[in-house]
Amino acid sequence: MRLEPITWDRLGGLLAERLLGLEPADGARWTRVALDGAPAARPGDLAERIAEALRPLGRPSLVVGTGGFLRPASLRLEYGHRDVESYYNGWYDTGALWREVFDPLGPDGDGRVLPDLRDPVTDRATRSPYVSLPPGGVLLLHGPFLLRHWFPFDLGVHLTLGPGALRRRTPESDHWTLPAFARYEREAEPAAHADVLVRADDPRHPAWNG
Repeated sequence: MRLEPITWDRLGGLLAERLLGLEPADGARWTRVALDGAPAARPGDLAERIAEALRPLGRPSLVVGTGGFLRPASLRLEYGHRDVESYYNGWYDTGALWREVFDPLGPDGDGRVLPDLRDPVTDRATRSPYVSLPPGGVLLLHGPFLLRHWFPFDLGVHLTLGPGALRRRTPESDHWTLPAFARYEREAEPAAHADVLVRADDPRHPAWNG
């Protein structure tokens, strides 16, 4: 697959323009976008750029990070702080994401989304208020392993890093997570299934399959 160089700002703008003409396949009144990638790829930064580009186009958006939907520490750390299997399959509360994010933005939803559930530092409920996303609005959900849960995304963007870049850009204290990302690439093949692929090996010079 050929990838073309692009700037982050230009990428955010082009993705925002693409969303203007995108109709949800299931008849929902909201567009749901995945910004899928390891923390080292900084998918949240791209989500914010898209949201900023949507604003002058008259499209409301809501940026949500899966880091706000971690399961309680007693569950996700049951087998230790560095258990790769738990990190891959048990850290993120997919049930809460369905209940608090996707169901409200589904065909029968009311648009009232909970932007986060649990503070990852204190391990306590954030008690954040619900946010009403108007019909026609865009959900920008960012985090790792998003393209393997059958979430109803209307557009999937995968930010990929080669093994060397992933290791370099991941803090040494988090190198224990690297096998989980290798497993994700092998089992879920996100680069093949995403609608948009962004290579972010060099954080200053991304490339995409536009």
